[in-house]
Amino acid sequence: MPVDFAFSVMARQSDRCPAPWRRPFIRWIEGVEAGWAVPLLLLCFVVVWTLALSIAYVGSGLHPDVLETWTLGRHFSWGSVKHPPLMGWVTGAWSSIFPSTNWSLQLMAMSNAALALWLVDLISRQFVTGHKRLIVLLLLMLTPAYQFHAQRFNANAVLLVPWPLATYCYLRAFETRTALWAIAAGVTAALSMLGKYYSIFLVASFVLAAIAHPSRRAYFTTAAPWISVATGLIALSPHIFWLIKKGAPPFSYALAHAHTDLATSLREVASFLAGLAAAMSVPAITWAMIAGYRLRRLGHDFAALNAGLRLLLYIALGSIALPIVTAVVVGTDLPSLWALQGLFLFVVVAVCSTRYRIERFYTVNTTVLVACIAAVAVVIAAPIHALYRNSYGYQEGRTFYPEAANELTRLWRELTGVPLAVVDGNESLGFAVAFYSPDHPQYARAFAYQYGWKLPNKVAMERGWAALCFQDQIDCLAWMHRTALQAENVAFVRRVFTVQSDLLGLPGLKRNIVALMAVRRPCAPEALRAQNGMPTDETPASSDETQPILP
Repeated sequence: MPVDFAFSVMARQSDRCPAPWRRPFIRWIEGVEAGWAVPLLLLCFVVVWTLALSIAYVGSGLHPDVLETWTLGRHFSWGSVKHPPLMGWVTGAWSSIFPSTNWSLQLMAMSNAALALWLVDLISRQFVTGHKRLIVLLLLMLTPAYQFHAQRFNANAVLLVPWPLATYCYLRAFETRTALWAIAAGVTAALSMLGKYYSIFLVASFVLAAIAHPSRRAYFTTAAPWISVATGLIALSPHIFWLIKKGAPPFSYALAHAHTDLATSLREVASFLAGLAAAMSVPAITWAMIAGYRLRRLGHDFAALNAGLRLLLYIALGSIALPIVTAVVVGTDLPSLWALQGLFLFVVVAVCSTRYRIERFYTVNTTVLVACIAAVAVVIAAPIHALYRNSYGYQEGRTFYPEAANELTRLWRELTGVPLAVVDGNESLGFAVAFYSPDHPQYARAFAYQYGWKLPNKVAMERGWAALCFQDQIDCLAWMHRTALQAENVAFVRRVFTVQSDLLGLPGLKRNIVALMAVRRPCAPEALRAQNGMPTDETPASSDETQPILP
């Protein structure tokens, strides 16, 4: 007897007479159509993975991408130099309700992932009922997209929500062809574009899927597609106006990733496909074990896809094929993490296309697998990660962010007696000070010069300005030196201090940080300036004693 057939027999027997430990899971499965099973699964997902993140990063700062997103969200804008504005909007809205702390933004990231999964379930329930809906969600929880990718909340992670939302609205618009769903499809497609311009591949896949679909004539001869286009353009118009006004800086940033040679582009494509295959490997193996010998029916099931699933299949293929073609033709970078938000399309089609019954035995087993992985992450992996990072740190210096921010704030208040208004210098340290300092100063550097070393403007210097550099960061220290030489009407204090990571009292890695603080001359008494080595009225501002010295 084949092994997979034997498992199928065992599954049917288990469903007829489940073991006692399976019965609570079966009661939960039976609650899917009652409306409480999926919310309970997502609530547990948020709680467990927020706890895992809190443990894994205890004593460390948030990722610089998250801190950058928080910085962008402090002021409403229709765009930024690097990306469209959605990630800043989400973080700004969240921070208006919740405190600016590590656990708060980790909770935001996991809540965003849970909302994305709920939207995927909204799509699944158009085709299946009962525990097949759970299987879709559980398989997606076996990918890295909704935990490890989602926790770094940035322009990629923010797409986890608008992609399934736009897909659902487009699916309903294609099927019903009503004005209401057509408007919703246009607005949500625009929302995806406001998350990241990579979403153009989703929008283009909508168009190509409709053209390839057997019902294309019925769709394009109604007003629905044209209402969607018009609505989407109207929703995007404020951002388009902002692009025109500002000279479209995000496109300059995007073009910095383009114009590689063909060989490099082909390597990018191979890496892209390999990365997506790796991300889908665990759910694919799990699904193969669930389907077993019934995988032989895959071709028959796909041939018999209904109209909605066929549309989703075309969208899924387009979301992978179009970036590959673009990468080869234009010569762009193509990291696989840019496409993780679209993996749900393949899982929905694979599970919802099945025309056979799936035993609850497999759903319980998959639930236990997901729960075990989460438990291992909380109890074993997260503490080990925290211990390792406390001793070896991160390339960007995350273990030092809170301490560096607090030490700079202390030095500044000791020097001036007023809150720090503006912070500059090393990008990640600047974001960290803005977030972790009780003064929450503004990040000074224009994002257009985020990767260069443009000198700060006079207004920023006179408001109360400080900058941080790691002592081994030569380019940052050279920028500090040029800043001190060109400044007028301000006096400088340079300090070097050591920060050390700390994990619940366990000392870890050390690193030196250089601080440069600028104070308006009328605000700095002569004795204080002389005491701190700052230029007095009798000391020229370019005096060697007052300037930062390169190592």
